[in-house]
Amino acid sequence: MKPRVMSLVVFTAFVGLIISNKQLDFATSALALFFVALGAGAAGALNMWYDSEIDAVMSRTCLRPIPLGKISNTQALYFGISLSLISIVGLYLVSNILSASILAITIGFYIFIYTIWLKRRSVQNIVIGGAAGAFPPVIGWAIANNSLSIEPIILFLIIFFWTPSHFWSLSLYKSEDYKKAKIPMLPVVSGVDFTKKNIFAYALILFPITILPFYFNFAGLVYLVPTIILGALYIFLTFKLLNANTKKDIGKFSKKIFAFSILYLFLIFTLLLIESFIKFF
Repeated sequence: MKPRVMSLVVFTAFVGLIISNKQLDFATSALALFFVALGAGAAGALNMWYDSEIDAVMSRTCLRPIPLGKISNTQALYFGISLSLISIVGLYLVSNILSASILAITIGFYIFIYTIWLKRRSVQNIVIGGAAGAFPPVIGWAIANNSLSIEPIILFLIIFFWTPSHFWSLSLYKSEDYKKAKIPMLPVVSGVDFTKKNIFAYALILFPITILPFYFNFAGLVYLVPTIILGALYIFLTFKLLNANTKKDIGKFSKKIFAFSILYLFLIFTLLLIESFIKFF
C-alpha cells in the first residue's frame, strides 16, 4: 500500500480540508481522511500488481511484497480493486459525491493513465502522471466544502509542478535501474545534461506558484517569508546540480535535491496549516 506515499497523501488532503475553514466534526473528518488513505493504498497496490515484473529488476523496488513472493499478483489485484471500491463508497457515505468522484478519478488516473499508459511509453510519464499525486488537497477541500475554488487549484499546482524535479532527481542517481527496467525516464532517453536543465527549469517555475497562496490572500507573511527562503534554497541546489560535471557531484546533488524536495513540500503545506490555525485563533 506504499505507506510513505499514503502519509503524504493524507497530510496534503488534511491541509486542504483544514484551510477551508469549514467546521467539520472530528469523526467525519477522521473517517473521510481514512478513506482517502485507503484510496491511496489501493492505487499503490494496483501499481505494484501491474509493475511487478519491472519492480523485480530494480534495486529500489525489488524488496516489495510481490517480487519477494509474499503475496501473488492475483492477490494484489483483488486487494487493490476491493480497497478502491471501499474507499470511494466509504468517502461518499461519510462526505459527499464530489470528493468521492475526485478520489475515483485520482485512483483511475494513477492506474490507467500513469501506470498502464504512460510509465513505460513516454518520457513525460512523471509530468503528466504527477497529476494523480496533486489531487489529495483538492479532495480534502471538497470533503469540507462540497465545491471547488481557487485555493485547492493552487495546492494542486504546487504539487504538480513540484513532482518533476523531485522524481527526475531520483532518476538521475537511479538511472541504471530505469535502464534495466526499460522505463523511459528523462535521463535514460534524453541524457543527464537535459535532465539537469529540466530540473532547474521546474524549480524556477515552482517558485512563483508557491507564492500564489499569499497573492490570493489565503496565506500571510508567516507563510510567505519561509517559503521564499525555501524556494531560493531549492533553486540554489538545482543550480548546483546544473553546473555539476562529474558523476560523483551529479549523484551527490541529485540525492540532496530528492531529499530536500520532500522536506520542501512538507514545510510549504505545514506553513499553510500554521496560517490557518493563526486565523482560527
